[in-house]
Amino acid sequence: MHIDLKDRIVLVTGAASGIGRASALAAHGCGARVIVADKTFHEAAQISSGLAGSVAVGFDVTDERQVAQEVSRIEDDIGPIDGLVHAAGVLQRPLPPHQLTMREWDIVNQVDFRGSYIVAANVGSLMAKRGAGSIVLVASVGGLCSGRLHAYNPAKAAVLSMTQNLAAEWGRSGVRVNAVSPGFTETPALDRGIKSGIMNSAAMTSATAMGRLLTVDEVSAPIVFLLSDLSSGMTGGNVLVDAGYLAASGWSGFGGVPSGQQST
Repeated sequence: MHIDLKDRIVLVTGAASGIGRASALAAHGCGARVIVADKTFHEAAQISSGLAGSVAVGFDVTDERQVAQEVSRIEDDIGPIDGLVHAAGVLQRPLPPHQLTMREWDIVNQVDFRGSYIVAANVGSLMAKRGAGSIVLVASVGGLCSGRLHAYNPAKAAVLSMTQNLAAEWGRSGVRVNAVSPGFTETPALDRGIKSGIMNSAAMTSATAMGRLLTVDEVSAPIVFLLSDLSSGMTGGNVLVDAGYLAASGWSGFGGVPSGQQST
C-alpha cells in the first residue's frame, strides 16, 4: 500500500537530526509539505533547503509563548497543520540517583515531557476546531521498562500516558493521537553516547531479539504511516519499534536469545 500525504502540511519538531530529520524526509517523500522545526533555525534551514516546498522554523519546545506564536504564524502564513510529528527530545546520562542532579532531571523533563505537551496541545487544539488531524509523539521503549535513566524513562512513560489522554480528549473532534516508541536507534545523540563511553554498543545490540540497533528510517516508516489515512482507525496507540528489546528482556535467565537458525 502507498502512503499518500499529498497536499498535507506536516510539522516536524526536532527535525534537524535523528528521527526528526528522517521523519521530515519521509513525510516529504510521501508528498507532504513539511515544516522543518528545530531549536536552532540555521540547522532547520539546512534540512528544509533540500526539500522542495518545505519551510524552516526555529523555536524552543519548552517555551509556551514561543510555541504558540510560531504555530499561529505557520497556520496564518502557510496553512492549517494536518499532521504533527513531535520528535524533539534530549537523552540523559545513565546515572544512579545520588549522581543525577536535579538540574539534569529538570532539563530532561522540561524537554521530553513538558515540551511534548506544549506542542501537542497548541497544534491539537487547532486541529480539533477544524475536525481533522493526526499527531504522532515520539516516546521510547524506555517508557515501558526500567533502566538507569531516572529522568528519561519516567518522562517518556508520561508521554505515553499523555498520548492516551489527548486521544480521548480529541477523538470525537476528528483528531488522532498516537505514539511511536523506538528502541536503541542509530542517531547522532546515541553515537555521541557510544563514543564518550557512556553507552555500550555491544550491550545494546545483544539485548535485542534481532541483535542490532535500529536505523532512523525504520522508525520514521511507522511514523508516516500513523500520519496517513492508512491508520484511520488508530488513536491512543503506541507502536513499538525496538528490534525486539522488550521481547528479549526475559531471556537473560536462559542464556539469552538464540544466536541464529537452530538445528533440528
